[in-house]
Amino acid sequence: QVQLVESGGGLGQPGGSLRLSCAASGLEFSDYAMSWARQAPGKGLEWVSGIYKDGSVTLAADSVKGRFAISRDNTKNTVYLQMNSLKPEDTALYFCAAVWDDNSLMKIHEWEYWGRGTQVTVSS
Repeated sequence: QVQLVESGGGLGQPGGSLRLSCAASGLEFSDYAMSWARQAPGKGLEWVSGIYKDGSVTLAADSVKGRFAISRDNTKNTVYLQMNSLKPEDTALYFCAAVWDDNSLMKIHEWEYWGRGTQVTVSS
């Protein structure tokens, strides 16, 4: 059974940092590209960032580019999202997801496995 479990969410200060983790089990982690998406209250799902299977390519949405960084450790079956310079508009439920095709990192409808999410709230 495939499981993706996010952690690291919580309350962050504007301008502060949080680091999200997503631990995967039940799948060959290095065979999957990984992405993060978020859903703010009352809004739709937004793709945030993604990383190729081997970690050689990372992509980020314009809304987080230069502030968030995705990385992965295939020896630990874990993907990370380092969130810096937090803004109140980053408040959302953050999900990680796994997809077989590197080229589908931004295609939410093609993602195969999802975590349940971790809440991030940015407020002073």
